[in-house]
Amino acid sequence: MHLSDIGWSPERLEQLPEGTSPGRVARVDRGRLTVLTADGERRVHPAAALYDPDGVDSPAVGDWVALRGELAVALLPRRSAFTRTVAGRTSAAQVVAANLDLVLVVDALAGPTRARRVERYLAVAWGSGATPVVVLTKADLCDDVAAAVAAVAEDAVGADVLAVSAHTGEGLDAVRALLGPGVTGAMVGPSGVGKSSLANALAGHEVAPTREVREADGRGRHTTTSRELHLLPGGGLLVDTPGMRELGLYDDEGVDTAYADVAGFAAHCRFRDCAHRTEPGCAVAAAIDDGRLDPARLLGWRKLQAEAHRQALRADARARAAEHQRVKALHRAMRAQPNRVR
Repeated sequence: MHLSDIGWSPERLEQLPEGTSPGRVARVDRGRLTVLTADGERRVHPAAALYDPDGVDSPAVGDWVALRGELAVALLPRRSAFTRTVAGRTSAAQVVAANLDLVLVVDALAGPTRARRVERYLAVAWGSGATPVVVLTKADLCDDVAAAVAAVAEDAVGADVLAVSAHTGEGLDAVRALLGPGVTGAMVGPSGVGKSSLANALAGHEVAPTREVREADGRGRHTTTSRELHLLPGGGLLVDTPGMRELGLYDDEGVDTAYADVAGFAAHCRFRDCAHRTEPGCAVAAAIDDGRLDPARLLGWRKLQAEAHRQALRADARARAAEHQRVKALHRAMRAQPNRVR
């Protein structure tokens, strides 16, 4: 296996510690990493220094690590990372996949597509540093694919929208064309939208188990339980991820990009601190009044901005608490010194 086949670029050589070799994380299990190397697949242990209690700087699928024997001793800098807040009232983060070129935001055309949910995934995808693409699966179960794609594309500002069917093969070539040699994409989306079936269709064989769809709405039950990096026949790489019941924003990096239309109007408001409610000279309100902007887009933008703000406050509180505990521990250690001046 040539390293370029798994996404390696020569400029990373200077990032490698002396005496180590590179490996790309394909799977993370309890205390073990499955890595892809020039010599094939290996199982290695991460060094204790790679453990991050906050979750952000621990090895994730797609990461490059420096290997010394059977030990991963360093995490190389990431070019991109799809990161979410861990479910619940917490500021802890989870890197779903790293060093991505594409984020495939997957939803199903079986039943109504949820525009606000797609927008949320797009906001996180834009913030990751990778390029998002919306992939609408189960096109064979939709009566009017063109109309459904147009409806999603209206709100997926700046992102391509593709319709596919793993059952008939419709649209798969367009996705394959995006995942060329050395290109890494990750599929993200809720349970049951067909990510595993899409992964199997792109790989040409079963790499992820699937279950039968429900007759009521055409949706399946997602059976992927862990993130894993797969090599595709065309030379691309694809990360399949478990369905996410909750996708919490880690920061606000991609919100304005996902809502570029709203942010664009807001930039022309008379007042810089315009709340876009009843202020005079509000360009957002004017755009809503004359039909250029869907009010639901403004509501979605506000909701994600507020959520990102709350997350930032939680992260600040957590950092303050950690520093307080560090200072307390330092003082306890100083008091325990037998020769300290009293």
